[in-house]
Amino acid sequence: MAAIPVYPWRLAPEGLATLRQLRAKGLRPGGQGVVAQIERPRRRRPPLVAYLYRVELAKPVQPMTPARWAALAKANRARRTCPQCRTDAGYVIPASLGVCVPCAYPEQAAA
Repeated sequence: MAAIPVYPWRLAPEGLATLRQLRAKGLRPGGQGVVAQIERPRRRRPPLVAYLYRVELAKPVQPMTPARWAALAKANRARRTCPQCRTDAGYVIPASLGVCVPCAYPEQAAA
């Protein structure tokens, strides 16, 4: 297996883009593999790594269909529904609590 090229931060050649850069252009990798990577050095920590893809091989982003919008709405609704009191909290329930804030701290809700 050949190693992929590594470029310093902001010095990648033309025609390569990160996932975020592709998305900003309305593109997606479209099944192509990682071509190279860029590394941003940090003090006392490992460098940040971003993978690069070829822009000419990228495909347009697939549009959201009504079924996908419905599935996304259902998933977000499930994240807002408290498993204990079964009400829509109006916000995404924190994973650290597992329930809505009034159910997690009933003594403060009564006050």
